[in-house]
Amino acid sequence: MARPVPLPRTQPAAPSPSSSTSATSATTTAGCGCPDGRGGAGSFSRRSLLKALGVGAMTLVATEQVHTQVAFAAPGYTGDVLVVLSLRGGMDGLSAVVPGGDPDYYRLRPTIAVPQSSLLGLDGTFGLHPAMAPLMPLWKAGRLGAVHGVGLPGASRSHFAAMEDMEKAAPGTSLRTGWLDRTLGTRSVNGGAAGTFQAVSMTGSQTPQMLAGPAPELTLKRLEGFALAGPGDSAVEKARWTKAYAALHAEGPPTVAETGRAALAAAATISSTLGSTPAGSGYPDTDLGKSLRDLARMVKAGVGVQAAAVDHGDWDMHSGLGAAGGGWMKDKLTELATALAAFDADLGALMSGVTVLTISEFGRRADENGSGGLDHGHGNLMLALGGGVAGGKVHGKYPGLGASALDNGAVASVTDYRDVIGEVLQKRCGAGSLSEVFPGFSSAGALGLVRSR
Repeated sequence: MARPVPLPRTQPAAPSPSSSTSATSATTTAGCGCPDGRGGAGSFSRRSLLKALGVGAMTLVATEQVHTQVAFAAPGYTGDVLVVLSLRGGMDGLSAVVPGGDPDYYRLRPTIAVPQSSLLGLDGTFGLHPAMAPLMPLWKAGRLGAVHGVGLPGASRSHFAAMEDMEKAAPGTSLRTGWLDRTLGTRSVNGGAAGTFQAVSMTGSQTPQMLAGPAPELTLKRLEGFALAGPGDSAVEKARWTKAYAALHAEGPPTVAETGRAALAAAATISSTLGSTPAGSGYPDTDLGKSLRDLARMVKAGVGVQAAAVDHGDWDMHSGLGAAGGGWMKDKLTELATALAAFDADLGALMSGVTVLTISEFGRRADENGSGGLDHGHGNLMLALGGGVAGGKVHGKYPGLGASALDNGAVASVTDYRDVIGEVLQKRCGAGSLSEVFPGFSSAGALGLVRSR
């Protein structure tokens, strides 16, 4: 299996606030001037390597030669499929799972707070934004949970630096690999082979930093687009092109030959196996909806997905956040909730073996600014969705919004995000010690967010 070579990060593209974002189109808002989203390529993906070779979009033609190279899953892995959904731009967690029982929330946000009367499932302290209605059945069923006041120690309020630090998860070290790559690496010990689809990044041409490192991953934007460009629809030509590329990658340096063969194998699997797996319905017609729909197809097809990275940007709301009845935040939460609810419904019983975690580089300040928005803050919200989640409530300590509780005007971070991820890795994904995944980290203990398998 190919071992992608980490590349230096590139500077993110200048964003645009209103556009729906994909992994490759970082966004920013007028007046912010800060990059929203991932900073750039973290590693060579198979597809990007093929592009570098001039192959273009790879794809497939099912030949015996290609099929023999397909390896679905790393043998022996029986844990959950972990889906990391990055809400890039600094999502305001207080707008999603609202502390409607905290009078300081309304004091600090006189024009953008969600009225208590609009909150869903208010339990005395927290209720969901009305735009989260598609997720309410899952919240009530205990399959969706939350943790407030999550962050990383000493976090930057720069999008780029904070996300990079969070995805590396190795403060105080010189490591350039990502925590998810290191997680996969712990499963490859004792000769364990990696499957072609073990790690999937639905982020287009750029692989997130969390997957940077030696463990192979498959990076793509859409299943439909993962095809061999050039031969058109002719089966004869497809066969010829596939044979030619297979011969081209029959030998040579492993980083080139093995990567090329793996890409051909992945394309073959996508064309044959996934072609017979229908796409689910109910997803929003957005990048997020399409990414989760395609990811669900891979899980349903049983191709061996262990971990997946999905991006959902455009959360950097310095101005015009809107009110509960309409506006930017309502639109984003509606899209997020609709997509996650559709993903859950699409997978059905398979969600018993899937855990979705949301993560964002930082939260926002507690008080609204003069433009009806929120500036960069610190502690934030993480959501967990899945059959193993002990949901229906907010876990951990709520830091509060009183003056003495704030961190320079922002929600304080009282729970290390590595505690949240670590609990999922250990209880749901079969991880043992976290020392290799989070070097130097000492856990404060499990939050009870998920149940052990």
